[in-house]
Amino acid sequence: MKPLDFLDTCTLPPGFRASGVHAGIKPDPEKLDMALIVSDEPETTCAGMFTTNKVQAAPVQRGIVQMNTGRARAIVVNSGNANACTGPQGVRDMEEMAARTAERLGVEPDQIVVSSTGSIGKPLQMDPVRKGIDLLVPALKDAGGNEAAEAMMTTDTRPKACTTRFEIGGTSITLAGICKGAGMIEPNMATMLAYACTDAKISAEHLRLALKTAVDESFNKISIDGDTSTNDTVVVLANGRSGVELTPEKEGWDIFCTALRGVMFDLAMKIVWDGEGMTKFIELRAKGAASDDEADTALRAVANSFLVKTGWAGTYPAWTRIVDVLGYCGVEIDPEHLGVWYDDLALLEASTPALPDSDALNAIVTSNRFTVTVDLGTGGEGRAVLYTCDCTEEYVRINMF
Repeated sequence: MKPLDFLDTCTLPPGFRASGVHAGIKPDPEKLDMALIVSDEPETTCAGMFTTNKVQAAPVQRGIVQMNTGRARAIVVNSGNANACTGPQGVRDMEEMAARTAERLGVEPDQIVVSSTGSIGKPLQMDPVRKGIDLLVPALKDAGGNEAAEAMMTTDTRPKACTTRFEIGGTSITLAGICKGAGMIEPNMATMLAYACTDAKISAEHLRLALKTAVDESFNKISIDGDTSTNDTVVVLANGRSGVELTPEKEGWDIFCTALRGVMFDLAMKIVWDGEGMTKFIELRAKGAASDDEADTALRAVANSFLVKTGWAGTYPAWTRIVDVLGYCGVEIDPEHLGVWYDDLALLEASTPALPDSDALNAIVTSNRFTVTVDLGTGGEGRAVLYTCDCTEEYVRINMF
């Protein structure tokens, strides 16, 4: 298979349009705060995954039910307000968003996916939302994907987008995605929204299959701060405009799945690189675990330890803190055979300090990206990988509200 190129932009597939506008939810008139993605094809299929938090925003509750239909024509998003923990009024506001968008597009309300992101526990300001929907529809355009990505941002410092193209049977297929997220990010997704769209023809059932694998290998492999939010949503739309029908049994399915995983992984890495207040990107690897699940559990504990994360921020290797985490995280370890490496530099081997060259270690911990590998010492074949970042004073400042 020809290697895929992943571009840092949202070039929508044929048959999709998008827009982003300032509606007034955010006070700064320079900041876009509502987005719309629309498929012009009536038979567009959809699949979605949502937060594992038991406290779910109104749009998430609706979305979970809606995905069972396997059909959607549009996604409308507001940023600046999560419409979470807002009671019956939040449900009514969310339904009004769907109905108004549907009316303006000439489709049924159950064809509209609604998403919200921002502050939790505050009722939506519906006058700006209504205005925003009225502005979004006439602003739709083929090249509107990047504006939609910008309109979704909250504490993000930059929009996040990715596009890839590939051929199946001589026909070009496009897959594009956008997302937002910088804080309240924990494996199993968090306060992040991500949307992908393609002009391939795929049933909802098969789209769900491909999406689950893609999310497991991307968004479920990152953590910023260990907090799983109320609003996280990933939705993919397939409008079939290319005429290329894909199923697991047909040629091209593996190419599509690889493309979807690649787009989702690219977006997930962009979230980590934009983590609130982050200065360092850390790839965590575990080996020597009793199982892959135990390796994953150990890495999540390390990634979410603020003692470890603040150590990274201060260029302190924190291997002693990592060992402490391994001891309490609830997985099987052998305390006599633990190991910790920064890149290829051993700090601990067989539970014995390795006393690495200080200049070499300093070069690693002062860089903006490095790998930390831990050996749980059981001799098992369990392995895992996770992507995270450090925690600085800026993270505290951002979240002091």
